[in-house]
Amino acid sequence: MRFVTFMALLVPAAACAQTFTWGTRNTDFEPAFPEQFRAELVSSGVSLSREVLADGLVHPWGIATLPDGAGWLVTERPGRLRHLSSDGTLSDPIAGTPDVVARRQGGLLDVVLAPDFAETRTIVVTYAKPVDGGSATAAARMILSDDLSAVSEVEDIFVQTPPSANPMHFGSRAVFLPDGTLAITTGEHFSDEERPFAQDLDKTYGKVIRVTLDGAAPSDNPFVGDADAIDTIWSYGHRNIQGAAVDADGTFWTIEHGPAGGDELNRPEAGANYGWPLVSYGKRYGFSGGGAIGSGQASMEGVEEPVYFWDPVIAPGGMAFHSGASFREWNGDILASSLNPGGVVRLELEDGLVVAEERLLRDLGRVRDVEVQPDGSFIVLTDFQDGSVFHITPANPS
Repeated sequence: MRFVTFMALLVPAAACAQTFTWGTRNTDFEPAFPEQFRAELVSSGVSLSREVLADGLVHPWGIATLPDGAGWLVTERPGRLRHLSSDGTLSDPIAGTPDVVARRQGGLLDVVLAPDFAETRTIVVTYAKPVDGGSATAAARMILSDDLSAVSEVEDIFVQTPPSANPMHFGSRAVFLPDGTLAITTGEHFSDEERPFAQDLDKTYGKVIRVTLDGAAPSDNPFVGDADAIDTIWSYGHRNIQGAAVDADGTFWTIEHGPAGGDELNRPEAGANYGWPLVSYGKRYGFSGGGAIGSGQASMEGVEEPVYFWDPVIAPGGMAFHSGASFREWNGDILASSLNPGGVVRLELEDGLVVAEERLLRDLGRVRDVEVQPDGSFIVLTDFQDGSVFHITPANPS
């Protein structure tokens, strides 16, 4: 594997501020409050260095940092889980992972370490599970061997219902919450016929799911005891959440894909409805005829407003909150991966609102995930047939 250091072409921050423009909007919806849309574009003046840790990966999707400098676990969408060592060595596929539907957006997706990984070796992967009737977003718990070559005791702890024949919009980010429960995001499978299921509480399309490591619904989930609802649902009315993270205060945040316009940053709350497909700050794609989504409005009573939205979109993948000595001026900021136009989007927050935005690493193209390291440097995955893992550090560390 190549293990070569490149200096970022991104003096970047300055270049971003000078050359990036917001682009033409898809809609003319006014934001509900000033900080909800098009925050000030800034340049932090930081130059970045990038190191290719590995390349030749096929559509890498998720990454998890192993403790004690042992490297990372990386998923490839066709169904492979690999160990990437700190010296850039990429393992053979780890044996024992579940079969996946590797079609369109489906495959092996996220990977996350359990909070007690150091003692139990427990990890969770999310994936497109083959089921009667098509596929479903699923999450499986398993034990990683000490030599990192295999997993065992594989058990599904969540399987989306009903199955879908449409291999699109699996969502599929997984995040452990401060109380040890697991949040799993799902998509609504994209089609006109299925997207209304995001509003249905007897289906797990377009939801944030919250479960224990055994797959049970925690007793304080909002719909526990409701005979007409699935008790693992935390929030609903989502389109396709592919970014999720917990901030330093323990607050859970997500980023989801909108249609043409309307990507959203949210703080999903128990039992709350985030509106899809009743309302959206975007509109239908041109290839599907264009036009309004749902009610044709961006908001309505009983539906939560996004903390922030984009138009045109960033096509978000994974996200992380920054912390650490490297890039310390970014501590507390969101780093969100962007598939289109690509790169990493940095969001500055103040009192829970977005006050500034910066575009970084745009020349990398489709970035699927971002993972902050203990020292504040960060890892990004590029989502291509020949995808790469990059380590991003300050070009001139102080």
